[in-house]
Amino acid sequence: MADLPTPLTNLKIQYTKIFINNEWHDSVSGKKFPVLNPATEEQICLIEEGDKADVDKAVKAARQAFQIGSPWRTMDASERGRLLYKLADLIERDRLLLATMESLNAGKLFPNAYLMDLGGCIKTLRYCAGWADKIQGRTMPMDGDFFCYTRHEPVGVCGQIIPWNFPLVMLIWKIGPALSCGNTVIVKPAEQTPLTALHVASLIKEAGFPPGVVNIVPGYGPTAGAAISSHMDIDKVAFTGSTEVGKLIKEAAGKSNLKRVTLELGGKSPCIVFADADCENVVEFTYTNIFYHEGDCILGFLVLFVFKVYLFERIRGRGREREREYAVGNKFTPKMSTGPQIDKEQYNKILDLIESGKKEGAKLECGGGPWGNKGYFIQPTVFSNVTDEMRIAKEEIFGPVQQIMKFKSLDDVIKRANNTTYGLSAGIFTKDLDKAVTVSSALQAGTVWVNCYSVVSAQVPFGGFKMSGNGRELGEYGLQQYTEVKTVTVKISQKNS
Repeated sequence: MADLPTPLTNLKIQYTKIFINNEWHDSVSGKKFPVLNPATEEQICLIEEGDKADVDKAVKAARQAFQIGSPWRTMDASERGRLLYKLADLIERDRLLLATMESLNAGKLFPNAYLMDLGGCIKTLRYCAGWADKIQGRTMPMDGDFFCYTRHEPVGVCGQIIPWNFPLVMLIWKIGPALSCGNTVIVKPAEQTPLTALHVASLIKEAGFPPGVVNIVPGYGPTAGAAISSHMDIDKVAFTGSTEVGKLIKEAAGKSNLKRVTLELGGKSPCIVFADADCENVVEFTYTNIFYHEGDCILGFLVLFVFKVYLFERIRGRGREREREYAVGNKFTPKMSTGPQIDKEQYNKILDLIESGKKEGAKLECGGGPWGNKGYFIQPTVFSNVTDEMRIAKEEIFGPVQQIMKFKSLDDVIKRANNTTYGLSAGIFTKDLDKAVTVSSALQAGTVWVNCYSVVSAQVPFGGFKMSGNGRELGEYGLQQYTEVKTVTVKISQKNS
């Protein structure tokens, strides 16, 4: 924490309007909506509320920016990369402001926002910038007197719908690859957390992106989000959020123009701890990851499968000690370990699931209720003696609640870990390389970590199996979601090998 600056104490929210064509707009309806501080339940500011009419304006601007012959379409790929590098530099310049804003609006601990979220955003943008002039096709030795090659062209106008748990990180995960490949975008940030996206909009203009390339329309899912999903002139939609909403988006895409869809959805991630695992390492990764960002992280492993009783008791005992070290409270204080939930709806949902665990017979090891008398704080909570049929074992909690379960054999734990509609991520702790490779191959998950957890990098693809989504983000695989492959075949008089 030596290099951690002090959060800004006089933060002023400068950008509260809709960003279209590099200009700030009031909503067509004239409506505004409140943005709250989840730690105090107090209003931070009012934001212009976009809906279908505003989405239509944004799509028109994005379509115009994507027209053949436009400044964006005729720009050298290396210049697109330069603009992304410039945007990364501007975010680095405003790092303290953005981290303070993210902590205030999203309930994030300030050290996490400054060091991890902002650091990751800057690295991801620079990674995408480096790819801009390296997206290329191939030539193929086609039969006959033909010259054949492929082009990787931008998909077009992309709608991107961002969640509230990582507002700035998810914004960059979406716009970085899309812009690197030459697309134009309409972004809808979560209604709970639009502030950092709107500040980045100002940096988009400052960096020199042409008008209409990036448009940001804050608003609600059933109005602005639905308008993006069903719009006939949007070519692709990318969404991070719940599986329930992901289904609605895919349905809307199918009923409209069959637009491309990529989804990063829910998870119920298992972590399997074998008898030879480093117990201290398991506990540290377990308690760091499940309670990171108040448990509002789909990467966090929620179900801990532990081999046999003696290891279970060691982990449970060390876990109780570790939980006492967690401090709930002021997110701007460096020694705090967890902050508030995002809003009252999420807060109540988590508490309801905690109560279900108690009623269904799970043993409460620690936590188990709200914290304080102001804000949406919940105690870090651990249940043991959890069985597969309990609600807390089956449903996505998305809060600081962990379930510890026992297993007896390799076949048993693989079957139980895969017995879920989700498939986002999983973890394995063992010193046995053969076991690690065998189990990682058997688990139905998009990412499997071995002797670590939640290690994410801009170079590495991320996404889910089954109902945890379609497609990938980050890495070269993530870039592929934002291009169409075109085959060009040319008749020639004579072919030479």
